Amino acid sequence: MALKLTLKPQERIVVNGCVMRNSSRRHVMVVETHGDIIRGHDLLEEHDAATPVAQVYFLIQTALTNAEIRDKLIPVCQSKLAELCTVFGAERRALVFEAANFVSTRDYYKALRALRPLMKREKEIFAAMPPAGAMLEAAE
Repeated sequence: MALKLTLKPQERIVVNGCVMRNSSRRHVMVVETHGDIIRGHDLLEEHDAATPVAQVYFLIQTALTNAEIRDKLIPVCQSKLAELCTVFGAERRALVFEAANFVSTRDYYKALRALRPLMKREKEIFAAMPPAGAMLEAAE
């Protein structure tokens, strides 16, 4: 099955580890064979991987974009996903299992897609927490 991508002007895309940028016009691209593909807006920068779910997302993203170290990363990803299973309730835990299954079948993009709702929830939780300094002040 072909993958049809509509690229916005100047949008980045990574195909089999090669970073490409679209020109100044919108283009449609059809990928007819399997490839490791991720759009620029789905990429997480390493410095943004500061939370547990984001760290796992970044590891899986690295496995997707860097085939040379993929075999070393997969056990680490699976271990981190197992740790996440203890954090979330049943509904969200299913997304962790889904991501782990996709990693096992080497479908890294779908694993990332399964983690996106968890990253959103994690961001909401951390946003609701008071700053660390405020907790220390309240304790005094």
